[in-house]
Amino acid sequence: MNGNMAAMSAQRAGRYGWRERAAFHASSATGSLTYTHGDVHAAAARASMVLAAAGARAGDRVLIALPDSAGLVAAFLGTLRLGALAVFAGPWQAAAEHAHVLADVEPVVVVCAPELAARFGTAKVVTPAEFAAAPIIPSPRPPEPIPGYRPVPVRPDTPAYVQYTSGTTGRPKGAVHRHSDPLAYCQAMAGEALRMTPDDVVFSISKACFPYGLGNSVLFPLFTGASSILWRDRPTVTGAVEQARRHRPTLLFAPPAFYARLVAEGDAAAFASLRAACSAGEPLPPPLADRVTAFLGCPPLDGFGMTETGHSFISNTVTRRRRGSVGVVLDPFEISVRSPVGRGAEVASGEQGILYVRGPSVLVEYYGRPDRTAEVLGRDGWLRTGDLVHIDADGFVHHHGRVDDLEMIDGVSLSPQPAELALGGHPAVAEVAVTVVNGELRAFVVPQTGCPASAELAATLRELVRSEVDGMLTPRTVSFVPALPRAANGKLRRVLLRRGGP
Repeated sequence: MNGNMAAMSAQRAGRYGWRERAAFHASSATGSLTYTHGDVHAAAARASMVLAAAGARAGDRVLIALPDSAGLVAAFLGTLRLGALAVFAGPWQAAAEHAHVLADVEPVVVVCAPELAARFGTAKVVTPAEFAAAPIIPSPRPPEPIPGYRPVPVRPDTPAYVQYTSGTTGRPKGAVHRHSDPLAYCQAMAGEALRMTPDDVVFSISKACFPYGLGNSVLFPLFTGASSILWRDRPTVTGAVEQARRHRPTLLFAPPAFYARLVAEGDAAAFASLRAACSAGEPLPPPLADRVTAFLGCPPLDGFGMTETGHSFISNTVTRRRRGSVGVVLDPFEISVRSPVGRGAEVASGEQGILYVRGPSVLVEYYGRPDRTAEVLGRDGWLRTGDLVHIDADGFVHHHGRVDDLEMIDGVSLSPQPAELALGGHPAVAEVAVTVVNGELRAFVVPQTGCPASAELAATLRELVRSEVDGMLTPRTVSFVPALPRAANGKLRRVLLRRGGP
């Protein structure tokens, strides 16, 4: 049996009659273009031959630094067809970040826009325009096998792609995933949590170079027959409203900070077609969830996943949800909550501990980092996430921040998350982070549009924490800032705040 993921998704399109259905709505300079599932797999075959002509073979690394586009999908599937390893990087990332990935994986071929080619040294550079220009079958066809024309047979556990961690706690690490991994987390999230059908239209604010975006925008449509919006621009509320008006999405995926801006600045009518909205990346404050529900007309489904698992493995679902939780564990994953001290024994039901996960899409390794792999991945397959959670009596998981985020306050180790959730629920707050700077607990607040910073607002926010959470978590000062320092995937870089501010 050929376990090649690209071949398997093409077979599914034929088996279920999706080949003539829309798969991707890609933005362009003149508006947008729609590609069917049949178009996508034909483009992947062309891309595979171009990559093979550039020197890529099974086991080689192909670095993809493209915006969300038909070219990115073709490059990804074309790489997998060869049995090569696709490595993702954001096209807008700094030169130093690209240099880190380049040195880490030493790609044979790089797929990027011409203006980025100089960043990648001696690697062979291919542009998406070359995919479109390539014939599906070279003519005249040579008698020998054509590299890239037919998918290379691989085992399901063969490494398929690499995506990098956010780097919020150190240098980004490349998580290696297999050809079989997408099926597992697509069954969990697209199938169990969202009950996706071919009639769904996905709109993901998170980009496809990151795990959440790759699943939402690329893999969910390929495995369910649905379609998605490939939005190549950096996210803005105005742009999101325009895309929603044009394509009428039924499923929206975004981090909490974007939902806060959308509620404050967006047009609810543009999202009237939604049947569900999903949130991930950071905890969703319940008051913000209430505002999102009122704005969109459907409750946001908070969830939890990691680069190391490929996508969400815990989530609220269209049939089971609980305000303030990140949801329930999704089949086929297992979770365990263990004590942070001693030998890591499982804690009693309802008690807080460190989250561990086991399942078929847990990473193979960090690329070239056996030391870091051994730190988080036990021989029994349990992955230590470093997140603090508890599970309530009904099986819903509640997130309490990361072990790395604990702050020493008056000699006591505490999570700043309760203070952040309280502040994040205030209608004047778009984003917030609370951390210790030079021995003092400080809150950094990005105000909502139209809510000017003032001493009165700062005092109100401090009193909010004092009255609703805990006096020990009341920030000494509230600093209003235009933005918080974030990694390329949107995750907060708390270490920079601890050094003195954004």
